[in-house]
Amino acid sequence: MRTLISSAFISLDGVMEAPGGEPGYRNSGWTFKDVEFVPEAFDIKEREQQESTAVLLGRASYEAFSPVWPDMEDFARYKIMPKYVVSTTLTEDRLVPNWGETTILRTLDEVAALKETEGGPIIVHGSVALNHSLADAGLIDRYHLLVHPLLLGAGKRLFPATDMDTQKLKLVEHAVYANGLQLNVLDVVH
Repeated sequence: MRTLISSAFISLDGVMEAPGGEPGYRNSGWTFKDVEFVPEAFDIKEREQQESTAVLLGRASYEAFSPVWPDMEDFARYKIMPKYVVSTTLTEDRLVPNWGETTILRTLDEVAALKETEGGPIIVHGSVALNHSLADAGLIDRYHLLVHPLLLGAGKRLFPATDMDTQKLKLVEHAVYANGLQLNVLDVVH
C-alpha cells in the first residue's frame, strides 16, 4: 500500500489558507512576509520531491498551482511525476498540457484504490477541502507540517471540524529552527 502524505504550511492555530500570497485572504502571504526566512527549515520540501512518486491535489489547488508550478525550478521534479486531481467538476479540457500526466479522480474510493497500487508515497499539497475529506475517510497516513509561530485567527484550517473519535498521531521526526518554525512529521496511527 502506498503512503499518502499531507504536506502543509500551517499557523500555530491550524490555519493553512493563502500561505503563498493568494488574493482574498486578510493575512495572505504569511509564510514569507511574517517569518524570517531560514533556508534549512524548508529542506523538507526538497526531500518530499525526492521521496514522492505522485502528487494528489484538489481542484482548487490544481487550478492555483498548474499555471505556476510547471515552470518553477523549485518544483521541477513534480513536473515529471504523475498528478491526480480529485474533483467532481474538473474536465479534461481544463488540464494544463505542460505539467505531465494528470488523471482526474471523481471519488474517494478512487483515491483509496490509487493507494492500493504499486509505487511510492503520494504527496498532497494545499487542498483544504480534499484534506478534510481524506482525513474523515481515514486515507491520510502521514503529515508533514511546517508550523509557523503565528496566530492567524480566521482562515481555512488543515484539520476538519468533524465530530469524530480521537485520532492518534505518532511523532516520527521533528526540528525547531532559529526563526521559530517547527517541523513535525507525524504518522497516523491506523
